[in-house]
Amino acid sequence: MRLLSAFLLLSALSLLPGCTKDNAERNGIAVEYWSSNNGGEVAFSKWAVHRWNEAHPNGRVKYQPVPEGQSSEEILLAAVVAKTTPDIYSNIWQGLVEFYGNSGVLVPLDTLDGFLDFLRERCDEATIREITAADGHIYQIPWKINPIMTIFNRRSMQTLGLKGPPATYSTFLQAAKTFRQDTDSDGYVDQWFGNTSTKLAWYQRLFNFYPLYLAASGGMPLIKDGRANFNNRYAIGVFQFLQQLYRENCFSRQSESAGQDLFIAEKYATKWTGPWEIEYLEKFKREGFTYDFAPMPVPDGHQGPVYTYCDPKSIVIFNTCKNPRLAFEFVKSMLSEEADLQFLRMTNQLPRRKALGGIPAARDFFRQHPGMQRFADQAEYVRGVDRCTSMIEVFEILSQEYEACVLYGLKSPEAAIADAERAVNVLLRAKK
Repeated sequence: MRLLSAFLLLSALSLLPGCTKDNAERNGIAVEYWSSNNGGEVAFSKWAVHRWNEAHPNGRVKYQPVPEGQSSEEILLAAVVAKTTPDIYSNIWQGLVEFYGNSGVLVPLDTLDGFLDFLRERCDEATIREITAADGHIYQIPWKINPIMTIFNRRSMQTLGLKGPPATYSTFLQAAKTFRQDTDSDGYVDQWFGNTSTKLAWYQRLFNFYPLYLAASGGMPLIKDGRANFNNRYAIGVFQFLQQLYRENCFSRQSESAGQDLFIAEKYATKWTGPWEIEYLEKFKREGFTYDFAPMPVPDGHQGPVYTYCDPKSIVIFNTCKNPRLAFEFVKSMLSEEADLQFLRMTNQLPRRKALGGIPAARDFFRQHPGMQRFADQAEYVRGVDRCTSMIEVFEILSQEYEACVLYGLKSPEAAIADAERAVNVLLRAKK
């Protein structure tokens, strides 16, 4: 469901009484905080809230994970419309902040004393530019990232005489064809060089098309100056690269089954994923199974660093908060150096702060966790999403063209990207 449509559909909920905060105030709670319901983040949030409440008995925080639902985005939207939002939410997708900020439901944090000094100490200038809204205000605090990289099976690469997946499109494609031929001796393919989601949900493009586009283009935006900015050789090249991988039967069209992880079963040699994969693999991998991570593949002749999508999540304060100053002080305690290190250890996700590797305790962590070191290195070259209130719709349009071109070969890459550009520009003109 598109966000704006959902907002209109749920508008009747605004008539419902918002009693959560009244009850909280009667119980001596000053601020209410929601996190994601990811196990590691729940454990970290409980740690952070307990530490705060012990030190601030007169400004206590009530904590709960976001309520269960089809998606946290839909739950949050319903809370916004019903005016039952928490004071603080720590798992908002960066692409939604512009929408909510433009809708007037978030506190402009740059109006709080000390906020900009805190932000500049934590984040580099590129990140600050990325999160600054079109109206000049800042409505979010960058919290965590999960850069998307190529995970690969070491044994599969060794069969090809490689140390890791080839870095460029042509060498990647050649290795993929060779791997398919080597595992297709009986005329039946049950191993593929790679796998990425074939589902058409808009957010799946954040983990295949978009990181490849950022890698190819050196981090260029999809939307610039209120118009589509992606009808270029980089996006066309990504569609062409992926289309060839499917056309040559080098990438699987299978969905992950509930009973078996096909990467652990060594049916896939590569896939594109984030650091969350490490804890899972270490728990379930079979004896002798080894893996590593590499940057996203890039076009032949690519120069410069390889960027990727960082899957950023931010912290926001809703304007239903009666004490935004206190809420900000609690958030700062969640983002101290000590708290960021605790977050890193408990979640295997990267705090979005500059010079993370310069903290001695973090260096010790990365020495003990070399897989996470790969992601910490990649974190120097990442992008989030563009400053646009319609990013979900943009990715929905790209996903439709992805289906037609990449998965089914019904369009050329040039035609698919051109059609996506036209549709996005119509959408953006209509939103002005």
